[in-house]
Amino acid sequence: MEENIDSLEDENGSFPQHLEADVVQEVLKSGTDLRQYSLQIEKRLKEVENKSIQDYIKESQNIASLHNQIAACDSILERMESMLLSFQSDLGSISSEILYLQRKSVSMSQQLNNRQGIRGQLSQFIDDIAVSDSLMGGILESPVTEKDFVTQLAVLNHKINFVKEQSFKEVKACSDVKDVLEKLKISAVSKIEVYLLEQIYKFRKPLSNYQVPQNTMLKYKFFYEFLLTHERCVAQKVRKEYVDTMSKIYYSYFSTYSKRLKGLQYEDSATKKDLMGIEDTASRVPFMKSSLKQKNTVFTIGNRGEVLATQFEAPIIVPHAAQEQDMRYPFEALFRSEQYALVDNACREYLFVTEFFMVRGTQAQDLFDKILGRTLNLLVENLEKFVQESYDAIALFLCVHLVLRYQLLCHKRAVPALDRYWDGLQALIWPRFERIIRMNIESVQNCDTLKFSKELRPHYITRRYAEFSAAIVGISETFPNELVNRLLAELQEQVEFFILRMAAIFPQRKEQLIFLINNYEIILGVLMERTRDTSKEADSFRDQLNSCSNEYVEEILSPHFGGIMQFVKEGEALLEKGQTEDLKAQEGKALALVQSFSNNWKQSLEELNQEVLTSFPSLLTSSSLLQLAFKQLVQYYHRFHKLLSPTARGQLTNIHLIIVEIKRYKTNF
Repeated sequence: MEENIDSLEDENGSFPQHLEADVVQEVLKSGTDLRQYSLQIEKRLKEVENKSIQDYIKESQNIASLHNQIAACDSILERMESMLLSFQSDLGSISSEILYLQRKSVSMSQQLNNRQGIRGQLSQFIDDIAVSDSLMGGILESPVTEKDFVTQLAVLNHKINFVKEQSFKEVKACSDVKDVLEKLKISAVSKIEVYLLEQIYKFRKPLSNYQVPQNTMLKYKFFYEFLLTHERCVAQKVRKEYVDTMSKIYYSYFSTYSKRLKGLQYEDSATKKDLMGIEDTASRVPFMKSSLKQKNTVFTIGNRGEVLATQFEAPIIVPHAAQEQDMRYPFEALFRSEQYALVDNACREYLFVTEFFMVRGTQAQDLFDKILGRTLNLLVENLEKFVQESYDAIALFLCVHLVLRYQLLCHKRAVPALDRYWDGLQALIWPRFERIIRMNIESVQNCDTLKFSKELRPHYITRRYAEFSAAIVGISETFPNELVNRLLAELQEQVEFFILRMAAIFPQRKEQLIFLINNYEIILGVLMERTRDTSKEADSFRDQLNSCSNEYVEEILSPHFGGIMQFVKEGEALLEKGQTEDLKAQEGKALALVQSFSNNWKQSLEELNQEVLTSFPSLLTSSSLLQLAFKQLVQYYHRFHKLLSPTARGQLTNIHLIIVEIKRYKTNF
């Protein structure tokens, strides 16, 4: 019972409330006396208490030892608390020191950077402003052509500019070196001036190749830049000396060269008698001839067009060599040589002055004009003298295209300085060229056809026109021009009128057609040989030639096969109107035509062949016309065959026999 009660006690020696209630209820149920029961409980508690005291007494040593240990632990924990508090205080102090050291490190780093920056700038400043012994030695002692002088001159240029810049900032150190740099600058300027003038004076030596000193000056173009920066008056003096020298050299050279070239020109030149419509008297005077030029070269280009092709950039003519070989040239060849020499020299000169004197745009143009202005005026005057007296339209037109091509060549070399010169040359040539063409047009328009002999061969005026028109059209293909097209159209119109007027002097239509075909054929042949097949001139004359050829074929077929041709035309007209009965009524006429054709067709073919071959000087023309006539005959024969009745067709000659016979007259070229 006690053990049960003891087991019900909690750690504090009391019963839980629910157990107490249960015990009380149990006691009440059993009828036990509560006072007695209380005494029992108190007795038990006393016993338990005594036992506990005995237990405490037994364990007193351990309890005392435990107490001492607890006291020792308290002391240790107290000391540890004190140490931790001290450590916490030390940590706070260390953190403050770390922050202090961080701030100090940042400050020291900034100071280091500032000192390094100042040191670099100060070091660079000292290098830029200090005058070294090597600088003075290079400027004062080294020749200008040595590398050391050029190197030290660049250093001197930098120091002068640097000191000038720092002077505006009132840097006191500049006053220490300013006088030294000024003296060095004066010495350098003096040496450079002497050297550049010496190079310029080399141009004045006779037969000197001035490209050599020019190339030498370009190697030291920094010299002029130094003068222009620090002694502008000396730079202007050098440039003026160069301009005066080169202006005289170019003028002298081209003046002499032009005079010598003029001596190589053909002695005979075209006159106002060398117009297209002027009567050709040279052929009537057997012993009259030109030693150096025939008049037909005025209208024929021949090899003259080579000045625009293989000779365009060929070496210039050397006058004394040409004189030794007794060579003569047309004007355009001399003009080409003179202008190519100008292009070569002018382009090189322009590129030199822009690079050495450092000028661009209008400044470069002005400087170029000062150097070559007199020379260009001289060349313009020389051309003007020739143009005023010239009647050679081909020469003038070749000169125009030489100008256009040389202007394009200058642009390819990036030299626009001659544009005004080229425009001036064209302004001189075009009016005279137009005037000469109009004079030729008027000469053809006003010529009297009655004074010419009646010849069926191509007229010499036609030949002149063919060669001249082909020459102008061929030249202008690269640079078409509206004025040229208009002038050629006017000339073509007058030549066509002239050919028709000349054809009208022949009484028979067949003769007129032969004359027209001969003239149209030669014009077309020359145009197709010298120009494109698709040119307007070629198309126009091709149409007229075809028209005349077809009419001529009708004319020569008519005497031999006129009956058949007329029957075909009338019969086809009746068929179109539906009058078949009227066509059948003409069967007798058709049979007579069939019989006549069968008896005479071979002889007619032979007579046609002989007639055509003797009427045209060109075998090619006669052969093509003969084949055209035979082709037309075969077509008429086919049409005639379709109109015949079955009876008449049976008597008709087999078409294959006719074709075989025609092939005998076909010429192979």
